[in-house]
Amino acid sequence: MQRVTVSGADFAGFPWLGYDHWFRLFLRLPHQKRFVLPGISGSRWWEPYLATPEDVRPHCANYTVAGFRPGTAEMDIDFVVHAGPSGESDGAAAIWACAARPGDPVALLDQGIIFNCPDDASEVLLAADESGLPATAGILRSLPRDPVGRAIQEIPVEGDRRDLDAPPGVSVTWVVRGDAATVPGAAALAELRRHRSVDESGYAFVVGESTLATEGRRHVHRAGLPKGRITFSGYWKHDAARTL
Repeated sequence: MQRVTVSGADFAGFPWLGYDHWFRLFLRLPHQKRFVLPGISGSRWWEPYLATPEDVRPHCANYTVAGFRPGTAEMDIDFVVHAGPSGESDGAAAIWACAARPGDPVALLDQGIIFNCPDDASEVLLAADESGLPATAGILRSLPRDPVGRAIQEIPVEGDRRDLDAPPGVSVTWVVRGDAATVPGAAALAELRRHRSVDESGYAFVVGESTLATEGRRHVHRAGLPKGRITFSGYWKHDAARTL
């Protein structure tokens, strides 16, 4: 994991909502001396973005706010760094994050939150791979202190553990993948499938690799949770990891 802190006068008014607040991050291409940024605002942001010539179109990827300090107008962004065949960083955003220096320009398009726990939820169930760790951390930090439930968080290695500010009634299960050849999300999914007791008035939030999200949703629904009480999102697909 690589953390980058970005700052700027515009961040002073960022409407941070906590939980899994996410945004679209735009990065200058490596060969560019000038950051060419199209007009990206509103719900149809992709039209001017895709109309920008490919050789100057900024790289775009989705990320969760890992931390926000309005007093100093600073935002933390956590990047999962995938290793290529020779151990080098793989993926445009991760390569940028590992080489980022003060003064490097970025642009963000605010997208809000997808965590949508009903007020009457009897329990909360979270499951994520490492790409969902910032969301897990943000949700646990933002929850009131009285909910009960469980968070299942998969990480690549033991050293990726971090302190999570979970409510006293929410237990955290860390699943350490260990084997680099194992598909990310598979271990979290296996642990989720062992979680067979799901209250029909609860709420589940399952994110990360596409299979974890879709199969995790299927499991908790079969276990008795209505689809309307399940939020799931495939942040990425394993067979497309090198293009993220």
